[in-house]
Amino acid sequence: TAFPSGWTTTNQSSPTTTSLWTKANYTTPLSNPLFGSGNTTTVPSGQSGGNNSFALVNYTSTSGAGTISNWLITSAIDVQDGDIVSFYSRKGTDGTTDYPDRLELRYSTAATSVNPSTGSADLGTFTNLGVTVNPSLAGGFVYPKHWTKYSFTVSGVGTTPKSVKFAFRYFVTDGGPSGSNSDLIGIDTFSINRPNLAVADSQSKDKTKVYPNPAKNFISVKTAHKYSSVKIYNIAGQLISEVPFDSEKSIDVSKL
Repeated sequence: TAFPSGWTTTNQSSPTTTSLWTKANYTTPLSNPLFGSGNTTTVPSGQSGGNNSFALVNYTSTSGAGTISNWLITSAIDVQDGDIVSFYSRKGTDGTTDYPDRLELRYSTAATSVNPSTGSADLGTFTNLGVTVNPSLAGGFVYPKHWTKYSFTVSGVGTTPKSVKFAFRYFVTDGGPSGSNSDLIGIDTFSINRPNLAVADSQSKDKTKVYPNPAKNFISVKTAHKYSSVKIYNIAGQLISEVPFDSEKSIDVSKL
């Protein structure tokens, strides 16, 4: 599948089309150099992960000249105040003409989140705005042509972890094939980090070592605690690996 289980897409542009966020799936020859490929014979790469390792959305989200509001929504993720949410984004064009783009990262703290469903102005329960790339739709490649990191600190959730959904909203007025704005953008390396551990977490961490960080082939876990297994989850909260454990264990992550 294009996105992890539990992630959803919805195009609420006015007028709307069938165009949605998707995973990059470029093959050569390209019609034009895109996402820094530099030519038509190189498959575009994401910020991390290699060829086609990013998500994208474009001006075909609406027809004629309209308002684009195209959404990519995550599954529920436990976060608390102070967590740092980050991602990388860039425009897809390698050309010199800029049709301005805009991207919002929003989040819903509702017990039961509601996706937007009634058109380009509807936010559903995603009323919290974390960060906007090019909020004023400025030209001159304010929305950058190279992978650039954007981040914000979570607030309004509380000090106890709470289930929250995040949403990337491609939001462009006067967009579409006949509009003055909107082109092609990508996102990659969405992550959530907790810089300040709770006391209990700190005490546990003092007795546990996980290394190296980052890792490509193996990670080692060394701890004074007694555990029966080690479980590895992805950012969507899905269990992707579980291995038996003793006091010191090397875990193969080369295929993750």
